[in-house]
Amino acid sequence: MNDKQLVALHAAKYVKDGMLVGLGTGSTANYFIEELARLTREQGLRCVTIASSTISAQKAQSLQLPIVALEHVSSIDLYVDGADEITSDKTLLKGRGSDLVKEKLLAKAASQFIAVADASKLVSHIGQNFTIPIEVIPFAWQLTKKSLETLGGVGDLRPNPAKDGFWITSHGSYVLDMRFDKNLDASALNTLINNTPGVVEHGIFHQLTDLVLIAQDGVVSEH
Repeated sequence: MNDKQLVALHAAKYVKDGMLVGLGTGSTANYFIEELARLTREQGLRCVTIASSTISAQKAQSLQLPIVALEHVSSIDLYVDGADEITSDKTLLKGRGSDLVKEKLLAKAASQFIAVADASKLVSHIGQNFTIPIEVIPFAWQLTKKSLETLGGVGDLRPNPAKDGFWITSHGSYVLDMRFDKNLDASALNTLINNTPGVVEHGIFHQLTDLVLIAQDGVVSEH
């Protein structure tokens, strides 16, 4: 069993009967969804799920997990998802590949948000290994980029996989992948990006995480 699978199985222990559970997106989240399905099938666990992306919704449906749409929900009990970067104060960088708007909505709505990862995701500051994804309104992308550049941001629109156009999110946003001065802490950066007109959402998850589970060399630690 690899570390990603191990940490996902550990997170599944936090699921209690009758919970509404948010499902993350990605390789670690997939292990969590599979374990949830196993618990419902083999141990009679009753829970309803809500997905952060079409991919995780399809995964849940293929495993016969009950699923509800985001439109019908105002709060959830538990949300479990991975992260691209995690700092010591439990700030996360997310959204490199999936729908970070839904991910942040679920993180905010959850009574408990658990981030699951292996030790490779631990960093000293947000933006250490990856650019910060910033979803922007398509018609405003140039104005928004200019505003972010005045804050010290450097970057450009994310291309689509075919490299013949721009990446478009599930609800029609463009994505700016930006780097900022590492001396700008995540709290300040979070506020500055939030206050930039044209920004739909961004990948810094600040003061949203209740618990971080890290797997390293076959051992899971709680932070």
